Amino acid sequence: MKTMTLDPQALRSALRPGASRLLSAPYSAGTWRAYGYLWCMLLLGPFALFYTLATVAVTVGAAVTVVGLFVAGGLVVGGRWWGATYRRLAADLLGTHVAAPVPGRRREGFWPRLGGALGDTAGWRALLFMIAALPVTLLGFIVSTACLVLGFGGVTYWTWFWSLPPELAMDSSWHNPAGLALVALGGLVVLVLWPSAQSGFVALLTLLTRVLLGPTAASLRVAELERSRAGTVQDADARLRRIERDLHDGTQARLVAVGMQLGEAREQLVAGETDTLGELLEVAHASTKDALAELRELARGIHPPALDSGLAVALETLAARAPLPVTADIDPAVEAGGRLAPAIESIVYFSIAELVTNAAKHAHASRVHVRVEGGSGVLHIQVRDDGSGGATVVAPDGSGLRSGLAGLAERVGSVDGTFDLSSPVGGPTVVTMTLPAVRAGTAGAHRTGTGRPA
Repeated sequence: MKTMTLDPQALRSALRPGASRLLSAPYSAGTWRAYGYLWCMLLLGPFALFYTLATVAVTVGAAVTVVGLFVAGGLVVGGRWWGATYRRLAADLLGTHVAAPVPGRRREGFWPRLGGALGDTAGWRALLFMIAALPVTLLGFIVSTACLVLGFGGVTYWTWFWSLPPELAMDSSWHNPAGLALVALGGLVVLVLWPSAQSGFVALLTLLTRVLLGPTAASLRVAELERSRAGTVQDADARLRRIERDLHDGTQARLVAVGMQLGEAREQLVAGETDTLGELLEVAHASTKDALAELRELARGIHPPALDSGLAVALETLAARAPLPVTADIDPAVEAGGRLAPAIESIVYFSIAELVTNAAKHAHASRVHVRVEGGSGVLHIQVRDDGSGGATVVAPDGSGLRSGLAGLAERVGSVDGTFDLSSPVGGPTVVTMTLPAVRAGTAGAHRTGTGRPA
């Protein structure tokens, strides 16, 4: 059997950083800031407790009135201010930054406004924090202060023990060099362990701050869905405006020209002048064909006819018409359970179409590979190109302008999908999307967003 030996030098090297941190903890600024945090929490505690009890009392007492309920609702909403105060305190003294809850939605009408105030979740959670934090703060402050006082008292006991009355001083047998040194050593140990004892209570208060004063996962999800829905509506509105502009500037102008040419041909036919009649009809015929081609292109942008035959056929058609070589690998399981919901098919089709266009126009790629897989009620789409890379998702800047990739991310998010971009400079660019595989005719298909590109 092979024996193991411990290298004393290696052991000392491994233990030295931890021991150094332990010994220096009582002198670190973070330890004293945490102690100051407990002080501030203790000072706020009685006022917070009074506010919480007053809110509950007013709410219960005003249950039989209407005007009083508005006062109670104001107190509940005021809990948000207390939550902001505690979050700011944690950020300034502990360096713990907790995001604010999602702002309350302004409601119109007497009863909806009253219900929104009384049912303000963030306000009630802040009140619950003030109740839960008080015993933790009180116990933590007592333990921390006791450790601090005992530690300093033990270390310095040899300097002031003589001033104590006999009934308060330690047994005189300790009043010798060995005894005083042992007391000082015990005080030093308590001082060294003081930050660790204190940190447990501070960590618990930090956890309460994150859990009760931060936004809930549900509220963040609702806010994200509302934002993505708003982006989808903006995309749809921009698409309608673009179609209107294309019809006005292109197809309508061509049809007006056709009408004028046919009118001129009719006048020549009535007058018996047939010299240029054939030329006019030829021009009108060519303009009509151009207008029909433009209308077909517009219709394809609204709803590609290939989607009527299913997503697989549509993507194969898209690959065949792409301005660069596109390999489309479609898993048969995607449509094995039946056709996908039209909104899901549109999002997949137009997202891939836009990514292929970006690869050809901006990344100058030579080829694109598209992979669509299905399984467990989820679609996995990966679009990879060998272009120059460096693509980024530009978030909205408040002007209403977004990058094409940001629009794609919002479109995918509008149906609870995910969008991931990997595009290092020099390539390759890989976009991975997951969408729910909602089948046509299910209830979820009616709640999905539009998939039309902006």
